[in-house]
Amino acid sequence: MKLLQMADPVRYARMTSEELRETFLLEDLFTPGHINLAYADLDRAVIGFAAPTDGALKLETQPELRAEYFLERRELGVLNTGGPGSVTVDGVSFDLDKLDTLYVSRGSKSVTFTSKSASAPAAFYLLSYLAHTEYPTRMVKFGDLKGLELGSAETCNKRTIYKPIYMEGIRSCQLVMGFTLLAPGSNWNTMPAHTHNRRSEIYMYFDVEPGQRVVHLMGPPDATSHLIMADKQVVVSPLWSIHSGVGTKNYTFCWGMGGENQAYDDMDPVAIKDLK
Repeated sequence: MKLLQMADPVRYARMTSEELRETFLLEDLFTPGHINLAYADLDRAVIGFAAPTDGALKLETQPELRAEYFLERRELGVLNTGGPGSVTVDGVSFDLDKLDTLYVSRGSKSVTFTSKSASAPAAFYLLSYLAHTEYPTRMVKFGDLKGLELGSAETCNKRTIYKPIYMEGIRSCQLVMGFTLLAPGSNWNTMPAHTHNRRSEIYMYFDVEPGQRVVHLMGPPDATSHLIMADKQVVVSPLWSIHSGVGTKNYTFCWGMGGENQAYDDMDPVAIKDLK
């Protein structure tokens, strides 16, 4: 399990593009046939992909967690970004199509992932935080979610936000998790930008076509930098950093948060004219 150690704003100001990528970006989590995980010291998030092909993949505990099993003290969000597949939790199977979401309770001892077809495999994005209480394991289908439409074609950010794991959806201890679909012809997400000191945020960009890229903006509002990102890559945003992006074509991204509260609108907006 890779360890991702965040930089503070002082070190950030001196970092090269290579150092920024090494510190804030996870480029190679998605590998067909494997589970890959990373541990971010920010809010102790574990980020990963389970990409089963011919056989089942089991979520094993990691030495860094000092736990008997992975979810001994953690909760887990699972978003399927690929073909049909199943997640089995303590003997109970959940069938997930693309954009279906599963919340897995703290205390779940066995979690395995399978694809329905090796030729169209599932791609399960994983996000886990510490949990101090238990909520039931639950799944929500994409078709049962009510989207929130924001933005406009005029500002190139017409998008629909889906919130499967949050206070008014699937309940969790700390995890908030959802995804945003950009309309054709729209490129900007989360603009105007914001920060929120009470929660860190993690973005995973997907449905980014092979020849396309997303330019992710990060850093303090008055000293921004950028990361060029490809499909199924993940960026971790510290409390002091904005998190916004623009693509060379429309795309989808999963956003996930952990921290002091679960209030979706607890954010400190930044006017576009104040960005530098």
